[in-house]
Amino acid sequence: MPMWNRLHAWLRHLWLDAADTRRAIDDAMLERLRAHVAASETRHTGEIRIHVEAALPRPYVWRHLRDATPMATLVRERATDLFGELRVWDTQHNNGVLIYLLLAEHEIELVADRGLNDIVDGQQWQAMLQRMGAAFARGQFEDGLSQAVQEVSAPLTTHFPAEAQAKPNELPDTPTRG
Repeated sequence: MPMWNRLHAWLRHLWLDAADTRRAIDDAMLERLRAHVAASETRHTGEIRIHVEAALPRPYVWRHLRDATPMATLVRERATDLFGELRVWDTQHNNGVLIYLLLAEHEIELVADRGLNDIVDGQQWQAMLQRMGAAFARGQFEDGLSQAVQEVSAPLTTHFPAEAQAKPNELPDTPTRG
């Protein structure tokens, strides 16, 4: 990738901050997304987390600039790191899913725990990402994230249907913003 493109990406990530995340995903939208997650989780035993951030932390962007590490690789790494930080991996049935949205790149990433990854193959995850990506490319973040919750809920409902007794809510339903 030409140095100019890497420098442009670096500047874009330096320019955006948490205030941009709050403007894109306001408190009312955060509540509507929380309700989507909560409603979804009544139909299956999985746990869904949403995390949205404006830009990658500087060390990630520095690797893009210095080493020409592809942005897609860095977005995936960041999502995987957040999967651990937000404890999405720490669920009873190992069926947590993180939906990660990076505003600077209009990129979405899904990270699923091993219980679900053993059942849903990589091609299915990629197909979901492609379907969701169109809304994000148009800047329709609420539509894209709502669709992401629906897309992720389908295999969870099929393979991990809700049990007869109420299940504990192991992770918060409210999306987080970075």
